[in-house]
Amino acid sequence: MDDASEQGGGVDRRTLTAEMERTAFQRRVVTRASADEVLERAIAFFRARGYRAGRTGRPNQVFVMGKREGSLPRVTAEILVQPNVGRRGATLVTISGFGPQLREHLAAFAQDLRRERQATDDQ
Repeated sequence: MDDASEQGGGVDRRTLTAEMERTAFQRRVVTRASADEVLERAIAFFRARGYRAGRTGRPNQVFVMGKREGSLPRVTAEILVQPNVGRRGATLVTISGFGPQLREHLAAFAQDLRRERQATDDQ
């Protein structure tokens, strides 16, 4: 490989890969909310924080995209829901993405889903 193919917008590809791995976020959350409700909440949550978010061409999936964060030229995430999991018909939400600030927002979204589940379990 020549030097030009190793470059990613002025930053070495190895540096970008290391930053993506360092800021990676992957979690699964179980919720009682419906799949559509989780997806709509995710879109609103990330749009309110300045990210582009919307449904993908695949069912039960949302994309999240953001501009430059740190040395990364663009950050991305995906939220995938699997409805009717287990005996109680819960929704499994898989959250994954990378980026210094986006990682914090992904964690906050996961925590919101967990907090909501705990509140309904306590009642």
